[in-house]
Amino acid sequence: MNDSPSQNDIPLFAPPPAPKVSFGAGLRTWFLTGVIIAGPLAVTGWLLWWFVDTVDHWVKPLVPPSLWPDTYLPVRVPGTGVVLAVVGLTLLGFLAANIAGRSFLRLGEYILDRMPVVRGIYKAVKQVFETVFSQKSTSFRKVGLVEFPAKGMWSVVLISAPPHEGMVEKLPPEAHVSVFLPCTPNPTTGFWFYLPAREVIEVPLTTDEAFKLIMSAGMIQPGVQKKLDELAQNGRREKESAA
Repeated sequence: MNDSPSQNDIPLFAPPPAPKVSFGAGLRTWFLTGVIIAGPLAVTGWLLWWFVDTVDHWVKPLVPPSLWPDTYLPVRVPGTGVVLAVVGLTLLGFLAANIAGRSFLRLGEYILDRMPVVRGIYKAVKQVFETVFSQKSTSFRKVGLVEFPAKGMWSVVLISAPPHEGMVEKLPPEAHVSVFLPCTPNPTTGFWFYLPAREVIEVPLTTDEAFKLIMSAGMIQPGVQKKLDELAQNGRREKESAA
């Protein structure tokens, strides 16, 4: 009996053998995987440490040494300034909501209003804070596209407030809106300008998604994480139904 394979048993199109991965290529893959995992954690930790350390150094000169744990412990306790700052700002807001606090606040603003240079800086900064942190404000809550810097080239912008009456009189007779165009990879810098409202295309993106898109130079696309979560949930449901 002939045990040799017949011609019909031999596949005509045999799959090519799997390429062998060298030890050096494996090391490079492992290293890059470690960088991808540890890089975001390291950057996030560094930013948090920088923020906590900066706030501690700002608050420490304003607080008596008796309130700092460092006075009684042999090691430095980070984050005490952040806790004290949160408590102090909360108490300040509570006092400003009362009649006595509002009277004291008006007295302070009256004194600042008598200082020529400080007056302009305080009013401008206060208006920015009220606009950004106000829950009813719509500035920088919407994202749009504008044709910039040339025709056929589109840039992501944050839609701000419309121009005030004095500026409307100097602009062409049509509806205008102000926009802020952040730069990549640092979105804190950019260009701010007025545009006709018809030239701004509003897009269904949140401000956070727009910032991620700009800072990553388009590598982090909106909705990718949502799709991955949906795939993970579907896979979990299939496993549960199969079990």
